[in-house]
Amino acid sequence: MAVNDEHKANILVVDDLPEKHLVFGSILEDLNQNVVHAQSGKDALRLILNMEFAVILLDVNMPDIDGLETAKLIRQYKKTSQTPILFITAYVDELQAIKGYELGAVDYIPSPVVPEILRSKVKVFVDLFRMNRQLQAQAAEREALARSEAARAAAEESIRRAHFLSEASELLSRSLNIDETVRALFLIALPSLADMAAIAVVDGHGELACTDVLDAQTSKQAAPSMKTSGQRRLTSQATQLMRASMVSRELEMVAPQGLWEERRTGAGVDDTAMTLPKTIEQGVVCPLFSGDRPLGVLVLFGQRSQFTPEHTALIKEVVSRASIAMENARLYTLVQDADKRKNEFLAMLAHELRNPLAPIRNAVHIMHKAAVTDETVIWARDVIGRQVDHMSRMVDDLLDVSRIARGKVSVQTESVALRSLCERAVEASAPLIESRQQQLTIELPDAPVVIEGDAVRLCQVLSNLLNNASKFTPPEGRISMTAALAGSEIDIRVRDNGQGIDPAFLPFMFDLFAQGDQALDRAHGGLGIGLTLVKHLVELHGGKVRVFSEGEGRGAEVSVRLPARVAQGDIAAPQGPSRGTPLPAAAAVRVLVVDDLVASAETMKVLLQSEGYDVKVAFDGMSALATAREFSPAVVILDIGLPGMSGFEVAQQLRQLDETREAVLIALTGYGEAESRLRSRQSGFDHHVVKPADIDFLLGIISGVVAPTH
Repeated sequence: MAVNDEHKANILVVDDLPEKHLVFGSILEDLNQNVVHAQSGKDALRLILNMEFAVILLDVNMPDIDGLETAKLIRQYKKTSQTPILFITAYVDELQAIKGYELGAVDYIPSPVVPEILRSKVKVFVDLFRMNRQLQAQAAEREALARSEAARAAAEESIRRAHFLSEASELLSRSLNIDETVRALFLIALPSLADMAAIAVVDGHGELACTDVLDAQTSKQAAPSMKTSGQRRLTSQATQLMRASMVSRELEMVAPQGLWEERRTGAGVDDTAMTLPKTIEQGVVCPLFSGDRPLGVLVLFGQRSQFTPEHTALIKEVVSRASIAMENARLYTLVQDADKRKNEFLAMLAHELRNPLAPIRNAVHIMHKAAVTDETVIWARDVIGRQVDHMSRMVDDLLDVSRIARGKVSVQTESVALRSLCERAVEASAPLIESRQQQLTIELPDAPVVIEGDAVRLCQVLSNLLNNASKFTPPEGRISMTAALAGSEIDIRVRDNGQGIDPAFLPFMFDLFAQGDQALDRAHGGLGIGLTLVKHLVELHGGKVRVFSEGEGRGAEVSVRLPARVAQGDIAAPQGPSRGTPLPAAAAVRVLVVDDLVASAETMKVLLQSEGYDVKVAFDGMSALATAREFSPAVVILDIGLPGMSGFEVAQQLRQLDETREAVLIALTGYGEAESRLRSRQSGFDHHVVKPADIDFLLGIISGVVAPTH
C-alpha cells in the first residue's frame, strides 16, 4: 500500500562510495519510505539539522570524518540524541564495537549486507518511528482537546459568573431602602456564596448592628430589618474580628463558632452562643466599604472546601457591588432626611418669623387709633423694638450658619477672662430666665482662668446654651453653669432639670435644623440651629462640645471644653459693640440717604430729621449722584443693593466728586459677611452697617461728623 509522502519516514544513508548508495537504495526501496543519501559525515550533520530521521545507516570507514566520530557528533544534537544508528562495516573488532555501542549504536551490519536482514532491521525502526509519531499526534490531539474543554469550561464559568453578577447588581439596585438592600444581599449570598450568612451594618452611632443570621431556607422568608433584629446580636469576639477586618479592609478567614449570641425570650432573657450546624467549618468576614467609609460587614459560613481562590474572588466582586448599593441607599436616606429637615425648617422659619410680626402689626394698628396716649405709644414702641431685635437675632443666626457652611467664619483671638465671659453671657440671657422665674446658679474656679478666643463668639456660645436651658426648663426650674479647670482645658457645663432628651435623638443634637419636638403645638420656639452654631464655634476655638441626658423628663447637660490657662497678667474682658450716645447735632450737618426701598428711606429721613440733621433722599444711583452734587452732604447712608448701579459703584463715583470726596460713607445693607465688608472698604466706604441697623450705633457715627463750613 502506497504511503503519502508527508507520512513517509526519512532514512539517512551515510557512505563515501556511490555504488553503496545505489545498493542500499535498491534494498530499501521496497519499504516505500524516503531514503536520503549523504556522501560524508559533514553532509550527514548538515542534513540532520533540517530533517528528522527514523534510522541512520552509517559507514564506519569514511575519509575526513569517520563513522564513529560522525555518530559522536550526531548524538550531541538533541533532535538526534535518540535516533537509532546502524553501523555498516566490513570488519568489526571488539574494541571498535564497544566504542560504537557507547556512542548509541543499536547494531553492526557486516558488509556486504544481506538485503533481507538489512531491510527487516530498518523496517523495525521505521515502524517504531511511525508508531511514536502517531502516539505524539494522539497526545497532541488529546492536549488540544483538553485545552479546548478547559477554554470552553472557562468561558461557561465566565458567562455564569457574569450572569450571576448581573443578576446580583439588578437585585441590589431595585431599592434605595437600606433594609431592602440588606435583604437582597442575603438572597444573593445564599446559597450561591455560602451555606449561611450574617450581615452587620454600621448604624448612626458608628456601632455595628447585626441584622440577622440566615441560611438559604430562611433567607427566602420575611426580610430582615435592622429595626426589628432583636433575635441575634454580635459577641464581643465577633465585634473585634469585624472591626479588625474593617481596618485591614481584607477578607478574614475565622472560626465560625462563638461569633453570635441568640436571644430567647420566655420567663426571662437568655443570651447564649448560637449553635451552628456541624457542616459549618469556616467563616469569612467581608468588610463593606465606600471609599474610606465603613458601611458594615458580610459574614459567610460554609465548608472550608467552598472558599477556593476563584470563589473568594467572586465574593470580593459581590461585596464591592453590595458596598456601592448600600452607599447609594445611605446617601438616598441622607438626602431624604435632609429634605425632610429642610421642609420642616422652612415651615418652622415661617412660623417663627410670623410670631414677632403679629405683635408688630398689632402695635401699628393700635397706634393708628384716633385716641392714642403717650403711654400707648411708648408701649407700642417697646413691643416693636423687642420683636425687631428677636427677628434680627434669628437672621443673624441664619447668616452665621451660612458662613460656617462655607467656611467663612473666622475668630479674633485674644486673652479672655472666664469670669467676665460668663457674666456677659448671663447678662444676655437674664431677661429670658427672669421672665420664667427660673433659678440660675453659677460656680466658677477661684483662680483667674483665661481662654484664648473670640470674646463675642464665646459669649454667643454660652448665651445660646443658657437660652436653650431656659426654654426647655419649666417655670421656676433650676439651671446651673459650672466651670472646672482640667489640665490645659476648662470644662464649662450648663445643666437644667427640664424636659430632657430622648436618647435616640442625642446623636443628632448638633445637626442643622434638627429638633426633637416637631409637634405643631410645641411649647418652645427656635429654628434648630443654635446647637449647630455652638458646635462649630467651639470647634473653631479648638474645643469640643457634648450633650448628656438620662432621658425625657430628667434634664440635660451640655459640656463645652476649651483650651485655657490660669492668668499670669492683665487680660481683656469681653467688650460689646460700641454704642455711641447721640450728641445734639448741628442743623448744618447734611445727610444723604440712598435706598431703593421707599419706606426704608423715608423712615430713615424722618428719624434723622428728628435728631436735627438736614436730610435728603434718593432711590437709585444716578439720582443719588445728582443730589450729591447739589446737596454736598457730609454723610451718605447708602444701600448696596440698588437697581441699575450697585452701591459699591455709587460709592466709588462719590469719592471722585469734589462735593463728597471727604464725606463719611456708610454702607447700610443686608449683607454682613466678610466678603461684603472687604468690598465695602475697597469701594471707599468708611463704615459697614447691617440691616436692621442699630439706631444708637448709627447715630453715634453721624454725631461725630463735623459739619463742613461753606
